[in-house]
Amino acid sequence: MTAWIRVIAAALTSLFVLGSAAGADRKADEAAIRELKETLWPKAYFEQDAALLDRILAPEFLMVDDSGAWSTKAAELAWVAKNKPGYDSLTFYLGQYQSTNVLIKRNGQWRAVASHVSGYKKIE
Repeated sequence: MTAWIRVIAAALTSLFVLGSAAGADRKADEAAIRELKETLWPKAYFEQDAALLDRILAPEFLMVDDSGAWSTKAAELAWVAKNKPGYDSLTFYLGQYQSTNVLIKRNGQWRAVASHVSGYKKIE
């Protein structure tokens, strides 16, 4: 199975889970996803917290950047452990970018299985 087919399958699974969730469960899932995307994920990179990033990324995680380069979970964990961020705040007001993230819920926990980041521009 190619990487893109796995990404699409995971996305469809996530949509199915969200689409079939009851009202209260859906709100809890939305809150958990928002915390993961807006707080925990940036915090893992900002604080060079490979253990937190390990909990966020699924074992099969794949990322592609705007140059088309692929990265695995292992590569992301190694990168975050070695690279201090070039910013001094979790508020990303100095940069603008596009991202797409595919999350899946397993054993009650949301995990990232795929990510695409592109169009990064420094705001002057």
